[in-house]
Amino acid sequence: MKGLLNEIRGCTVCEEHLPLGPRPVVVANKKAKIVIIGQAPGTKVHASGIPWDDPSGRQLRKWMNVSDADFYDEEKVAIIPMGFCYPGKGKTGDLPPRPECAPLWHKQLMNKLPNVELVLLIGIYAQKYYLGKTAEKNLTETVRRFENYLPKYMTLPHPSPRNRFWLTKNPWFDKDVVPELQRRVKALFE
Repeated sequence: MKGLLNEIRGCTVCEEHLPLGPRPVVVANKKAKIVIIGQAPGTKVHASGIPWDDPSGRQLRKWMNVSDADFYDEEKVAIIPMGFCYPGKGKTGDLPPRPECAPLWHKQLMNKLPNVELVLLIGIYAQKYYLGKTAEKNLTETVRRFENYLPKYMTLPHPSPRNRFWLTKNPWFDKDVVPELQRRVKALFE
């Protein structure tokens, strides 16, 4: 695992497309029982090198009902984004994750994580990649039908503050999905 992580952290495959240059952010340990697959680091995470070290990460930890110590315990949680580096700014937020990362690294990483019992698929990019044709027509429907993907996958929207409108429009998420997520995470941490 250590060699693979060093290889990923040294990756420069899409360097020419990265406005801030490469700085792959990934955390994995063969003991991890949970994998978080999000989009790509933002500028704050690019600067710190700490995954989910931003308001989105605080919201995700709240949804999971975990402490920072548990969240960042690599023997409990692996963090593997769809794109390992900050992709740049778009018109309405960050650009999509670079398409090179997941095909190049995800299978190798997942093969070295034998104890994983739950994979959090955060956002449309992770859901489309991992669920393929079994994903619903859009993110809302895929998250609404989260039970269809259990016990392996848990589908979540991105916890970005920009998604406040989505959360307000879909109160079932806090009522149905978050408690199930918390129950499953707690069981794996005991």
